[in-house]
Amino acid sequence: MFTIAIIGRPNVGKSTLFNRLVGKRLALVDDRPGVTRDRREGEARLGDLVFKIIDTAGLEEGAAASLSGRMRAQTERAIESADAVFFLFDARLGLTPDDRFFANLVRRADKPLILIANKAEGRVGEAGAREGYDLGLGDPVPLSAEHGDGMSDLYSAIREALPEQTELPAEEEEGETRLILGDDEDGSELDPTKPLRIAIIGRPNAGKSTLLNTIIGQDRLLTGPEPGLTRDTIGIDFEWGGRKIKMFDTAGLRRRAKVEDKLEKLAGHDAVRAAKFAEVAVLLLDATIPFEKQDLTLADLVEREGRALVIGVNKWDLIEHRGAKLSELREEAIRLLPQVKGAPVVPLSGATGDGVGKLMEAIFRVHEVWNKRISTARLNRWLAGALEQSPPPAVSGRRIKIRYMTQLRARPPYFLLFGNQLDALPASYERYLVNGLRQAFDLPGVPIRISKKTSDNPYADRKARQR
Repeated sequence: MFTIAIIGRPNVGKSTLFNRLVGKRLALVDDRPGVTRDRREGEARLGDLVFKIIDTAGLEEGAAASLSGRMRAQTERAIESADAVFFLFDARLGLTPDDRFFANLVRRADKPLILIANKAEGRVGEAGAREGYDLGLGDPVPLSAEHGDGMSDLYSAIREALPEQTELPAEEEEGETRLILGDDEDGSELDPTKPLRIAIIGRPNAGKSTLLNTIIGQDRLLTGPEPGLTRDTIGIDFEWGGRKIKMFDTAGLRRRAKVEDKLEKLAGHDAVRAAKFAEVAVLLLDATIPFEKQDLTLADLVEREGRALVIGVNKWDLIEHRGAKLSELREEAIRLLPQVKGAPVVPLSGATGDGVGKLMEAIFRVHEVWNKRISTARLNRWLAGALEQSPPPAVSGRRIKIRYMTQLRARPPYFLLFGNQLDALPASYERYLVNGLRQAFDLPGVPIRISKKTSDNPYADRKARQR
């Protein structure tokens, strides 16, 4: 599969074209310039062509250490890794001095280049598209990424720029369709062929991007002292110990009451969506100010969505008396997060890499627990002991009767109780059962679901016949 990087000034429509080609609204789009900061990758489809597409930050001049300079460095790395480049300019605005400046940067890259005059709809757009010839980068392809006009011309331009990479294999039959597998509904088995989906979530400036860069061993994501640098949720594929991983870096999440900016709201929705579709969520805390109210809110979100949870305590290199501090944090986690009791608390430093290996081990362990299945026989042996130790209370003079228990599914562990008057079962007794299940079957750090059904024991008739 070949790779194409989309580059250009801010606000020329790079993310809109990216979304059009991948067929999803993956990249954040807004009228303001400079929305995209990190480079985002996706699988693009155009006709019978399937290729990797990279959305990049808008090119701006600036010192190397400045935010714009660091964003430009990310774009340059995308150009280096690509087989070809889409260079976009705004046809309605026409060529600008910045377009001419950055055209020279692209020319020095010595990569096949396709010049795209975006927003070329209408007479003004058509006239502006013709200005592209002045750049000396070949014939401009006029299109409208927003409306999908001109995509057939873009297809032809890709074929012409990359003739070898776009040649169809002889054995590929026309009309062949590719099956896209969805999530395993019941999650009954671990599938080693699928990447483990992990979302890193947390408050702004907790060090999420720095941590992910350290894990993959690359300067892949934009980092810096400025809070709120990450906007798009970026998924990165890699392997750890032979295991396929897809890890998502997300925007820092503040309390809703404090969020007024539209772009921050969009970034927040993107981050929450990543947490919902992950299998394991890493809640990254700042060791210097851990367990703020927003941290607890995010942990509640993970529990409600049924994801497995690992708590990473970042910036551990800044802490003195680490042994005592770690014991204190683990006690706080138990007290403040009883709904995911036993969630691993892992001290680490994204800047130095200390503790990263232990974090990955904790992720793998909690993922196994999240997928765990318990046999019905074991469950009911445990249930008999739990009922004997603490029977359910009576309601209106009649005692609630729990007859039977089974596990419906995993991901997270989900159990079903059979009995009489279960609708009146107090929440406190449900917590007693959940805590007992967690302890008896070693289920730390994952939500546990219990449903109730008033029904007879399905084995009652069999026992009667045996008598």
